[in-house]
Amino acid sequence: MTTQTIEPMLDPTAEAAPTMRERIKPPADLTGKTIALMSIGKERSAEFLDYLAEELTHRGHTVRRVAKPTHTKRAPEAVLQDIVEHCDVVVEALAD
Repeated sequence: MTTQTIEPMLDPTAEAAPTMRERIKPPADLTGKTIALMSIGKERSAEFLDYLAEELTHRGHTVRRVAKPTHTKRAPEAVLQDIVEHCDVVVEALAD
């Protein structure tokens, strides 16, 4: 009888417990607010955001387009900083 060593499988999830944060209440009105439309890089999300940008602009809202380079990774710090500095509300597009 042969003895086999079984290697433990690694858990791919984060080791730290997720931090629960209180949800920020959305503004009651979008008047005067800059709305970030963020594409996360998924296929066809740009078409959805194009439509949404047109609708929001038509209604008099200020729209700023931002994008992640790929949906497989977190948004770069520069993209997040741009949103923080210039936008009041974010709509994130996920499509396929």
